Amino acid sequence: MARLPRLDLAGVAQHVVQRGNDRQACFADDGDYLHYRQELGEAALKHDCAVHAYVLMTNHVHLLVTPQAMGAVSRMMQAIGRRYVGCFNARYHRTGTLWEGRFKAAVVDSDTYVMRCHRYIECNPVRAGMVATAGDYRWSSHQHNAHGSHEPRLIPHPTYLALGATEDERRAAYLALFAEDLAKDEVDTLRLNTRQQKAWGSERFRAQIEALTQRAAAVRPRGRPPTSRDK
Repeated sequence: MARLPRLDLAGVAQHVVQRGNDRQACFADDGDYLHYRQELGEAALKHDCAVHAYVLMTNHVHLLVTPQAMGAVSRMMQAIGRRYVGCFNARYHRTGTLWEGRFKAAVVDSDTYVMRCHRYIECNPVRAGMVATAGDYRWSSHQHNAHGSHEPRLIPHPTYLALGATEDERRAAYLALFAEDLAKDEVDTLRLNTRQQKAWGSERFRAQIEALTQRAAAVRPRGRPPTSRDK
């Protein structure tokens, strides 16, 4: 059976996840993380995608991205894959695929849901037990979004800009969101929506996506509990 295309609309944010094939590491040292970030920035610029948040984990990647045209996220991810995987294979004298099939993506409602997605992404290393706080992890957007560390590849979402009238106000309000992580049910719901490539947001948002795409945007009933692969 042919796979349905992802829900994909210009101007609507997407939570993107790409995993290493068979859970293998996608990053072996600092040079790999730096190279992926460079490729991400260049591909996002070339294909007109605004990257709002990211985290590079050992064997997978999370991104929050708003495309300016349909298909732009796919083109961005394909460009990153071609360049990064080729260099990774050459560097480590390996062949074959690095990623586990196609990336997964869920469209994300604006307002509170976008900020929740920021928290989900940047708290991933905390949930994995790698660091105590989001700010302790080097390979994410948190230092930029919460503390102003310069990252030219990142573009703020309008919801982020609405957090305050000045940069200092926005960063303070953003950092305050991280006083605690998302509730477990919200984490599970975002994971499920991403795995099934649906719409994460309010009922009104899902109805709007369904009207625009003529496709179901709500998740199917769970067939199994979340596993570590869904983190």
